[in-house]
Amino acid sequence: MIPARYSATRFPAKLMQDLAGKSVITRTYEATKATGLFDDVYVVTDSAIIFEEIENSGGKAIMSIKSHECGSDRIAEAVEFMDVDIVINVQGDEPFIEIESLKRLIEVFKNDTKSQIDLASLMVEIKDKKEIENPNTVKVITDQENCALYFSRSPIPYPRDKNVGAKYFKHKGVYAFRKAALLDFYRLPMKPLEASEKIECIRYLEYGKRIKMVETDVQGIEIDTPEDLERAIKLWK
Repeated sequence: MIPARYSATRFPAKLMQDLAGKSVITRTYEATKATGLFDDVYVVTDSAIIFEEIENSGGKAIMSIKSHECGSDRIAEAVEFMDVDIVINVQGDEPFIEIESLKRLIEVFKNDTKSQIDLASLMVEIKDKKEIENPNTVKVITDQENCALYFSRSPIPYPRDKNVGAKYFKHKGVYAFRKAALLDFYRLPMKPLEASEKIECIRYLEYGKRIKMVETDVQGIEIDTPEDLERAIKLWK
């Protein structure tokens, strides 16, 4: 069983912004459900506003019982007693998620016959210097098998030598988890690297989990700023 779930709680006002007649969170929910890839799709939230928005629009929502620091914790609570194998998490501000990227994440686990991969996630190459240096853009570096070595808000690798042709990749907020890895995350305390960067997937690395990164050329729009919303509205139209 492969459900998709969202973490949508800390910024309900942002997710309730109007995107061509519907809220951002509703657009994201509907776009993910429309892929037809999942047995079920839920929004997991601790916001009554978000919960009611999804329920009133005919979707499915789960209200968190506990208060959580990050999306992985929130989703782990929701799926702990569900009969699921793989959980896909699409961030609530990603209304332009597309089917091919999600298919490739699912394929990671279908091809992982020895169960060596704990998570899979998306990355997209970035070339714009401002975006590379922007701390709101999470960068990722990988090994030769495209497994994550580290995530950072700083430019990684640092361009001490600009002539070696190093590439830069942005981590997109779409994850696929083995349920066991997700529950391990839920039970393990935050360590200094994650606390410093405020990037939850670092916790998986700090505890030895393997994260397979899947490269995509679909940039999409993550709606973090008023400018992002303006771009999203134009793209939607």
